[in-house]
Amino acid sequence: MAVTLGISPCPNDTFAFSALIHGQVEGPPVAVTFADIDVCNRMAVGHELDVLKVSYAALPELLDHYALLPTGGALGHGVGPLVLARTADQDLAGATIAVPGERTTAYLLLRLWRQGFDVRVMPFEAIMPAVRDGLVDAGLVIHESRFTYPSYGLVCLQDLGTWWEQDTGLPIPLGAIVARRSLDLEALATSVRASVEHAWADPSASAAFVAEHAQEMDPAVCQQHIDLYVNDFTRELGDAGYAAVEALLTRAVDAGLVPPLSGPLR
Repeated sequence: MAVTLGISPCPNDTFAFSALIHGQVEGPPVAVTFADIDVCNRMAVGHELDVLKVSYAALPELLDHYALLPTGGALGHGVGPLVLARTADQDLAGATIAVPGERTTAYLLLRLWRQGFDVRVMPFEAIMPAVRDGLVDAGLVIHESRFTYPSYGLVCLQDLGTWWEQDTGLPIPLGAIVARRSLDLEALATSVRASVEHAWADPSASAAFVAEHAQEMDPAVCQQHIDLYVNDFTRELGDAGYAAVEALLTRAVDAGLVPPLSGPLR
């Protein structure tokens, strides 16, 4: 029986999981669903799929049913969400900020950094146009928006990854891979890790698959996206990765922003 997998169509996910999806590494057959990260979060809350890419911010309410895999996710240095506005003097007190989902790590980081604003949830690709057109005062962006926001005439008010790294000295945890606890987690982690390594060893093998799902993304931006978000932490969280996850969730629980963890991290 195929393992059901939910990931985003973003280049980092399609690059990392292409070999597993296409049977180019040892592992179970996979039936993949592509969805925005906020949709993946909701599917995980509903226990809809076997394996999903989710926001680390959503992890506390998932750990009773899912286990965190130590591979395949998005975590690193210089990968944090950005707070964007039309002008550098935009006051965020009482402002309306567009965010890519209420369970996203980006939104959690925003609330850990500062509070006292209104939010409007939008698909991440709609946020920069909304800020540019004055529909909202500011926007919280993720993914390739790090590279493209100047073309919308926007300025960065705060790099939340930089803020986090300066405050904690730790990498920033963004997206986690979770799997049903009833699965063979060790074997599954081995397959995901092999898929990441296959992508690095032979980038051409995933190129058409990545391009197909990157929509109209410029190839250079697509490559920047992969280079930034698929890194050594994608292959293996390691002690530094787990320390970053624990720090983020401990702060969030202490601040009352997420519920206590419903199961062990590892």
